Amino acid sequence: MKQPGFFDIDDRLKALSAKGDALEELSGLVDFEQFRSLLTQAIPRSDGSKGGRPAYDLVFMFKVLILQASHSLSDERTEFLIRDRLSFMRFLGLSLADPVPDANTIWTFREALTRTVLDGVPAIEALFSVYEATLREAGFLAMSGQIIDATVVAAPRQRNTDAEKTILKAGEIPQDWKDKPKKLAQKDRDARWTIKYSKAKPAEDGAKRVDFAVPAFGYKNHVGIDRRYGLIRKWKATDASRHDGAQLQALLDPNNTASDVWADTAYRSQANEGHLEEKGLRSQIHRKRKAGKALPRHIARANGRKSKVRSHVEHVFAYEKGPMALVIRTIGLARATVKIGMANLVYNMNRAFWLHKKYGSIA
Repeated sequence: MKQPGFFDIDDRLKALSAKGDALEELSGLVDFEQFRSLLTQAIPRSDGSKGGRPAYDLVFMFKVLILQASHSLSDERTEFLIRDRLSFMRFLGLSLADPVPDANTIWTFREALTRTVLDGVPAIEALFSVYEATLREAGFLAMSGQIIDATVVAAPRQRNTDAEKTILKAGEIPQDWKDKPKKLAQKDRDARWTIKYSKAKPAEDGAKRVDFAVPAFGYKNHVGIDRRYGLIRKWKATDASRHDGAQLQALLDPNNTASDVWADTAYRSQANEGHLEEKGLRSQIHRKRKAGKALPRHIARANGRKSKVRSHVEHVFAYEKGPMALVIRTIGLARATVKIGMANLVYNMNRAFWLHKKYGSIA
């Protein structure tokens, strides 16, 4: 095998561009320098007077997290693929001779981002807001109302005994774990179980089918998107057991130009309806069926019309769990929040690329 020369690599990169390198196109659309100021506040660096190897550039490391979130990669896999893929190297501005951050460096950078709070807001939320503001400045205003929903993001299941579960629910730590710090470090005390129910449709002969209860463990990604462009405007991460409806108020976007709010039946409550009315918003939340009774036909039809709009939010979750393969491998809510926040940010960047092709303008 002959040694690759400069022109060999250049030809290969040109071939990647001809095939449509999504990362190259993303670099052309997103000005990553817009994040530098906030990253500098979130992760202060030494002046180098004490010597040692210079730290990697902050924006460079942030782009590493973008790559990681785009494919739900572990730190070790991220390091390997940066070394292996020309498209990754080009996205980061690396040559074959340049050093590559190892898994520990990536973990340390993300941990620093996880711990940082800026003006009372977690750093990841501030970074998300920077890009969301850029989208608004580019003309992609939140319009036509908003759609609220949530999805469970899976995390590794914890093999805890019933006694340990009881202690954890009480907000305490089992004594056996306290005596074994290494074991405690591997236990996720924030993730929770929840039950997801299938929505069985009636059989062709009209016979009722049984809904299946499917247990799920992990966290929840609560999002609010605008109806016009399908961009995530608000989001929140919680453990999987949190009720969807309790998060509605935190997900409402006051900048949306229309008053309609779509959501499924989990969000319908007197408190939420009252809050929407107080804010001058119009509820398009599905109405619930009374126990033991069928929905009146006019309400069922109204729910059906609402579903045609509300279903657009499922595209967000399908993309994040499909091409992005979003899962949580870290331990604890704070780290899960960064993972989910980065996934939502990357979704908006990819959505912006699609909007650019459709409308021809984006930042």
